[in-house]
Amino acid sequence: MNPQLKKYYIFLGASLVFSIGLQIVLGYLGVPWYISIGLVMAIFIMLPMIMRRRQMGRMGSYGGDSGVGRGSGFFGTGSQGNSGGIRYVCLVCNNKHKGGTCPRCGSKMQRADF
Repeated sequence: MNPQLKKYYIFLGASLVFSIGLQIVLGYLGVPWYISIGLVMAIFIMLPMIMRRRQMGRMGSYGGDSGVGRGSGFFGTGSQGNSGGIRYVCLVCNNKHKGGTCPRCGSKMQRADF
C-alpha cells in the first residue's frame, strides 16, 4: 500500500474516532443531538479536506507560485510544452480543430483532445 494513502486512512480513522468521542462528550454535556451531529459531521468532512490541501501544497501542485496558474495543470499538460491550448476532435468526421464548430463538416459534436 502507498505510504501516503496509508497515512491518509490512519488520519481518516483518527478523525472518525475523535468525532465519535466528541459526540459522546457533547451528549453528556446536554447539547442537543442535532447540533452535536452537525458539528461532528463538519469535523469529519473538514479535517480530511484540510489534510489533502496541506499535502497538495507540499507537493507544489495546489496554489502558490507553482500552481495551476503557471501551467503545471492537473494532468501535467504544462510540462509537455503544449502551449497551443486544447484541441478538439470532431465526433462526426474525426477532424482535429481548435474549437467551436468543425470547419470540415460543421458539426458541434466534439471531444477535447489534450
